[in-house]
Amino acid sequence: MSLDHQVDAHVSCGDWLIRWAMVGLLGVFGGCAMVRGEIGKPFPEDRIGELQKGQSTRQDVAQRFGAPDEIVEANGYEIFHYRRFDSKFGWLLFFSRLNVASDNLWVFFNEQGIVQDVVFGNRTDALVFQIWPFGE
Repeated sequence: MSLDHQVDAHVSCGDWLIRWAMVGLLGVFGGCAMVRGEIGKPFPEDRIGELQKGQSTRQDVAQRFGAPDEIVEANGYEIFHYRRFDSKFGWLLFFSRLNVASDNLWVFFNEQGIVQDVVFGNRTDALVFQIWPFGE
């Protein structure tokens, strides 16, 4: 066995030790974090209930909820789409998990600008902080 071969084996062992030492330091000093982010305001359900099909107008909707995030035209309807996003991120050492959910409000208007339908989906109520990345 040559001297060069023994030196290469020693270097490989040293690299291995350095890598494990770095992993250990990251584990000890990695820490943890919990972060929450929101985009948009929650939709007050009493305001949604005030919208009356066949009576409320575009102006009524805009006064209650402001400008929509998106206006879509489909099948003869003008649709105001309002969104709210909520995210929760947990991180502990090497484990992390990001959960994102959204609330959506769609208001459908006929050609005269009168509310024909209101659809509300609330998914942010059940959003929780989770750190463990596997399963629930």
